Amino acid sequence: MAASLPSDATILAWARLVRAHTAAMAEVEQALKAADLPSLSWYDVLLELRRAGAAGLRPVEIESRLLIAQHNVSRLIDRLEQAGLVRRERCAEDGRGQVVILEEGGRALLRRMWPVYGAAIERAVGSRLSAQEVERLADLLGKLAS
Repeated sequence: MAASLPSDATILAWARLVRAHTAAMAEVEQALKAADLPSLSWYDVLLELRRAGAAGLRPVEIESRLLIAQHNVSRLIDRLEQAGLVRRERCAEDGRGQVVILEEGGRALLRRMWPVYGAAIERAVGSRLSAQEVERLADLLGKLAS
């Protein structure tokens, strides 16, 4: 059976979605850089570790939650650990595995990054759409993400 091709409207929606994502991410990264803060990938890992609580996460769990390639996760965790933001411990269930735990320095960095990140989100999305449009966009993107 032949796959159906997307309509012109679907192609336009796809292109606009990709462009909007690229523009929004560039705005966020630029704002973080201007504030002399690390990249958004640091924030994302630290946030997932905060959500995990005291138990921490295995690197493979970080990888799956953030959809980052394994080799990139390993390097990122190395940098976070060198900066004193996380620590690695042996996994209790599997002595060969590791668990990454958020340190207080990581919590503090999250608190410093959020105002810059949040303001960039507002500039990239919130200030360009009405409240109703934001809700509708969230609903539509939720459909695509599920």
